[in-house]
Amino acid sequence: MSRRLPDLFLHVGGTHVHHLNYGIFLLSGVGAWSLLSPPRGRHLRWALAAFGVGLALTFDEFGIWLHLGGSYWQRASFDAVVVVGSALALIALAPTLKRLRPRHWFTVALLAFAVVAFTLLLVDSFNYAGSRIGPELRNLEEYGPK
Repeated sequence: MSRRLPDLFLHVGGTHVHHLNYGIFLLSGVGAWSLLSPPRGRHLRWALAAFGVGLALTFDEFGIWLHLGGSYWQRASFDAVVVVGSALALIALAPTLKRLRPRHWFTVALLAFAVVAFTLLLVDSFNYAGSRIGPELRNLEEYGPK
């Protein structure tokens, strides 16, 4: 936003094409590939890698999902990437349902409570940030740095 770095973004007819769009097209392509000709072996690894890149490109622009017409909220995008990455890591590293024990259920309940608390704090943080620095960010986005 400070215009100190060169503009390396794709502009089509004066419209900035965000990398969110690249991620959506990549996810769509991998989805179509998986439905029409399910990849196996080495191709499955390529499909999974492409899916991960598409997911990262899409969630990196999560702030745009929330504020389609407003300022670009980078903090929301950062938080979304952390939450999605953490959730995927928990799913990948969690034991199967057959192996869950009472201590695991306690951890699940504690984690669910932490997620709810984090969400409430995050919403409050967005509201506070929007009221404090939102007008300045909109002004900077519209008119550039002073």
